[in-house]
Amino acid sequence: MPTPLPLIAVTMGDGAGIGPEVVVAALLDDAVLTRCHPVVIGDAPRLREAARVLGLDCEIAAVDHPRDAEFTPGRVNVVDLGLLPADLPWGELSRLAGDAAYAYIRRAAELAVAGEVHAICTAPLNKEALHAAGHLYPGHTELLAHLTGTEEVSMMLSTEKVKVIHVTTHIGLIDAVNRIEPGLVERTVRRGHEAMVRAGTPNPVIGVCGINPHAGENGLFGYGEEDEKIAPALETLRTDGIDARGPLPADTAFFLASRGDYDLIVAMYHDQGHGPVKVLGIEAGVNLTVGLPVIRTSVDHGTAFDIAGTGTAEAGSMVEALRQAAGMATVPVTPAA
Repeated sequence: MPTPLPLIAVTMGDGAGIGPEVVVAALLDDAVLTRCHPVVIGDAPRLREAARVLGLDCEIAAVDHPRDAEFTPGRVNVVDLGLLPADLPWGELSRLAGDAAYAYIRRAAELAVAGEVHAICTAPLNKEALHAAGHLYPGHTELLAHLTGTEEVSMMLSTEKVKVIHVTTHIGLIDAVNRIEPGLVERTVRRGHEAMVRAGTPNPVIGVCGINPHAGENGLFGYGEEDEKIAPALETLRTDGIDARGPLPADTAFFLASRGDYDLIVAMYHDQGHGPVKVLGIEAGVNLTVGLPVIRTSVDHGTAFDIAGTGTAEAGSMVEALRQAAGMATVPVTPAA
């Protein structure tokens, strides 16, 4: 009996951005359809318009629930929430699109928590549009934590060469340094270790960046943050058998990871981790939220208003995000009667 494919809720993202285009293109990709059963949570008319600008001949089929979807070549299933106006402009900030993007995520989270889908994969939302609609979250990571009742989660970026998890994300640099403390570092590393094991690396080697240049260089730079905020966490982790090494100079850690010395890098703040990953190739990067009670992956790019509606958006990151979601999802086995 063949292994059942995981059912994945794919949120359409901000309808004024490239989300509808990358979703349609990815869901028609054979590499996706052989690994999972994706169902969009979004607006069917917007997906039809995206297919038109992409020049794709496909069926956009509205369904009431993911379980009602049929998976045949050339068909894109969508739970149609009907929230966007027909004349929504491409590439322009819209409060309505921000509110709709929130609704798509909320519905997907409800389905995932209830076990009615096996993972969530998200197209990009626009933070300014989200805020204009009254949903004051820094991004998907924090929003999904709220919707699933999760106190603390971590952002992980994954590419073929480098994987990085962040101790802090969407806060200012001064606030990030103040927030970092041994308990947070330890919990972040543990979440990263668990994610790597789940993804098939049983004994990951984890490199942990310092905060200051050269990881402080024995007190030459900074005020002893590495010894105070990071080193105690690493001692505890190593005692528990987790191979966490550091604190490492961030300017060399990513190079060493790219050649295979480390399976995962722990970045202390947003740009420390995002910059190197995006240089390696934003089109193939995937964003994962680690620590949720559900699987969630996402593209590692924004709404790209400058090219939205032109049919030129690349769907590679969405294809990869769906592939990784399918790889981590667990489909419950129904006992034989």
